[in-house]
Amino acid sequence: MQDPAGMPGPNSPIDYHAPTPWLLGAGEASDVVMSSRARLARNLAGFNFVNAASREDRRHALAVCRQRIMDAHLAPRTAWIDLHETNHTVRTLLVERHLISRQHAKGRINRAEGGVDEPRAVAVSTPDEALSIMVNEEDHLRIQLLGSGLCLADLLRRIDEVDDRLEAGLDYAFSPRFGYLTACPTNVGTGIRFGVMLHLPALKITGDIEKVKRAAGGMSLAVRGFYGEGSEASADLFQLSNQTTLGKSEPTILRELTEQVLPAVIGYERTARRKLAEHRGDVLADKVHRAIGLLTHARLLSTEESMEHLSMLRLGIVSGLLPGLDQGPVNHLLLMVQPGHLQMLTGRVLSQGERRVERAKLVRDRLAGVLG
Repeated sequence: MQDPAGMPGPNSPIDYHAPTPWLLGAGEASDVVMSSRARLARNLAGFNFVNAASREDRRHALAVCRQRIMDAHLAPRTAWIDLHETNHTVRTLLVERHLISRQHAKGRINRAEGGVDEPRAVAVSTPDEALSIMVNEEDHLRIQLLGSGLCLADLLRRIDEVDDRLEAGLDYAFSPRFGYLTACPTNVGTGIRFGVMLHLPALKITGDIEKVKRAAGGMSLAVRGFYGEGSEASADLFQLSNQTTLGKSEPTILRELTEQVLPAVIGYERTARRKLAEHRGDVLADKVHRAIGLLTHARLLSTEESMEHLSMLRLGIVSGLLPGLDQGPVNHLLLMVQPGHLQMLTGRVLSQGERRVERAKLVRDRLAGVLG
């Protein structure tokens, strides 16, 4: 439910004040790997792909998927949100929590039928928000699991279980020759994408981040920004994922990432931190403490500026420069400074100038409790 200002009401199925799985700061290699993600693309047999479907086709696919998702009991509780019936603020919150894509939030307007929003939805496991299923995005189903730290093997096991339970009541579009059929050719086959959110500030400082990007490109991996495809890196956060699925099994894709690529990238970042501490310790300490000074005293903060300095604060914590501090509250602030969450916390729609004032106040207040 929403209040008159367009903000989620007290009966909202999602607690937008709480951290999400990718912000917990726990799990293997969580000093570098903020979160892991496994995502499956699936389509219904006998239905046109979403981009070629009529509004009636989309409505029918939505109803079929909803029935199966809710009947499958995939989580203790599952929240169903019809995105075409929500407002911009709620969709922004869902994007910021990485529960839906920016494309899914935007949707498609059917001008032939008076400019109505095309039917689409998301199902979210609550309260953990680990599982989200986008319906009528690029494919009929985009099944996603998120976890803190490096946990791709566990996510693969869990998402296969979810997929099996859904497929028990759905007829998927499948080719014996090519595998699962998807709207984008790069997803044909297993339909799986593995991804990790990496915090790489030391590599950014040393100027070696481009080496990582080039190496990833040479191994058919995609390096994207904070919100995935088409987005820029913020707070030195990069998403690394496999680009193709055809011709490779799920275990093969997983093994390439977890045994070859990720150990190398994690090692590069940790080595860069050590070199900074050993050879440019004053520079590293200055960046971290300047960030603390600005975050705790600024009266105006943009989203980009606050995330940049929170990145340096997090680097100080994981590098051992700020012993005794937990990265969890800092990770959570990376979410709360986003425009949708900031307006949700204040309970009203804010102008850009008002957001800068409220964001600075929020950061000061939250860090006062963290830094003491």
